[in-house]
Order: sequence, then C-alpha cells, then structure tokens
Amino acid sequence: MGINIKDNKHLKDDKELSYEILKSLNIGDNDVNNEEVKSSEVKVKNKKRLFLRKELIYLLLIIFLVFGAYSGINLIKWSMDAKNTEKQINEINTSTEVKEVNDTNDTVIVNPPKEENKENPYWDYIKMNLINVNFKDLKKINNDTVGWIQVNGTNINYPFVQTNDNTYYLKKDFNKKYNSAGWVFMDYRNNISNFDKNTILYAHGRVDGTMFGSLKNIIKSNWYNDKSNHVVKLSTEYENTLWQVFSIYRIPQTSDYLNINFSSDEKYEKFLSLLKSRSEYQFEVDLNKDDKILTLSTCYKESDRVVLHAKLIKMEVKNGNNWYIKK
Repeated sequence: MGINIKDNKHLKDDKELSYEILKSLNIGDNDVNNEEVKSSEVKVKNKKRLFLRKELIYLLLIIFLVFGAYSGINLIKWSMDAKNTEKQINEINTSTEVKEVNDTNDTVIVNPPKEENKENPYWDYIKMNLINVNFKDLKKINNDTVGWIQVNGTNINYPFVQTNDNTYYLKKDFNKKYNSAGWVFMDYRNNISNFDKNTILYAHGRVDGTMFGSLKNIIKSNWYNDKSNHVVKLSTEYENTLWQVFSIYRIPQTSDYLNINFSSDEKYEKFLSLLKSRSEYQFEVDLNKDDKILTLSTCYKESDRVVLHAKLIKMEVKNGNNWYIKK
C-alpha cells in the first residue's frame, strides 16, 4: 500500500485545526502543562499521605508493643509478689498458733453501755472468746512484729508490724524483702503498749484477697447482715482485745479519719460522731469520750478508701501489763 500525500496533508490540517480549537477554548499548551503539574502534585500529596499514614501505624504499633511489654512485665512481677505473699502467709499460719482463750479473772469489760438492752448485740459479743498469740517466733522472723489481727467475714488473719514511718511496709513483706503487696502495718504514731484514742492499721487492698484485699467485703449487705461479723480481734504482747464495729464506709481519699491525738474531749466526741455518721450501715453502738477505737484503712481502686472503725469492748492483760485499771 502506498502513502497518500493528500491524506497526510489532511492529517496535518486536522492537527492544526485541533490546535486552533483548543486555543480558541483557552486550552493551550500552558493549560495542558498545568493539568499535568496538578496531576503530579496530587500524586505527590497522595504519596506523602500514604507515607504519613504508614508512619503513624508504625508509631502506634511501637507504642502498643511497648505498653504491652510493660504491662506484661508488671503482671509477671505482680504474680510473683502474690505467690511470695501467699507462701509467707502459709508459713506463718503453719508455724504460729492462734488460740481462742476463755475469759479469766483478768478479763475486763471496757466502758460498757449504761443500760443493758438484751436486743443489743453487744451483750453477745462480749461473750466471745479472745485470741492469744505467742510472738516469740514471729519476732525472730521480723522484730517489727507488734500484734495479730482477725476480722470476721474476711480473709484478714495476719500478724501486723510497726516501724518509724508509714511507707516502709507499703513495698516490703513480712521478711522485709521488696514486695509490691507490702504487709499489714500499724501507724508509726500509735503506741502498741497503751492504745491511743485511735489506733490505725493499714494494708494494700490486693485483688487476690490477701492483706486488706477482702476488707471491701464489709460494704456488702451480706457481710453486714451477719451480725457475727461485727467484731475484730487483736492480740499483742501486752493484751488480747475485742473490738465492736460501729462504722464502715467507702470514701474518696482523705486523712480526716486518721487523727491520733485530740486536744479536748469535745473534739474527740465530735470526731467519733463524724465517723459514725459516715457509715453505710447503721450499728447500734454508743460512743463517748472514754472509748478507744480501732481504724482499718485500705485502698479501693485508685483514689477511694474502704474504712472500718470499731471500739474496744473487752480486753485481757498479758505479762503483767497494768495500763488499764479494772473498774
């Protein structure tokens, strides 16, 4: 097939016509080039977006992995601390005998109600046995040991310690080794040989129920409805004591219930009234300036506290201690 010169001429004319049409529509070479530039810019922007999206994904992935690793390490540490705590509890319970003891001539009913109302559970509580613990072997393990506590309706059945601050046993176990579970300890300001107006014990609220982890049971109705739960028993080197619960509550973190000393009887009675008014349940307990109280405090989640208050109702002196004169 030969080349038709005439046809080529027509093709050239058509091309020139097309250019003239584009020119008449203001779509010349510059506009065509602009469209190409815009198209290139869009592609660059899309590439940048894709790059940034990938970088963000990688960053989030790294954060997730770091957080996951951190959480995993903490979970392993928590689990190890829990096992060590459980091991210590078992060893202590195996080697220490906590005896229930009958009342003797040295048993004292402390500041009884003025009227004997038989419906008041107080009269049943004072018939309960005290507990007695020999601290000789416990003090060989930890010379900070000052007492033993039992709280009915909970897992709380441990020796407690005291040192010269309220931070040491937040991260130390009964063997004085690092442990995030800590141990049950008495406020450093208190005098174990002669109970203050307000004697305070602290411990972590562990989710596995150890230390004061089961103290949260007290704000449940089934704990309250069982009146045999409304007592706390202590044994120290100086005396064995029984305490009647009069207030239980959950509250945002505050220190106003942690007062030890009071400048007047009036201020102390006002303090007792405040504690009693906070209770989530009502207890038929009379309080006055001559009462001595016990406070248990632990964390509930992050910022709240679960608190129990009980008053001393019965005691028995040990080892010739005579701080309390029988009336």
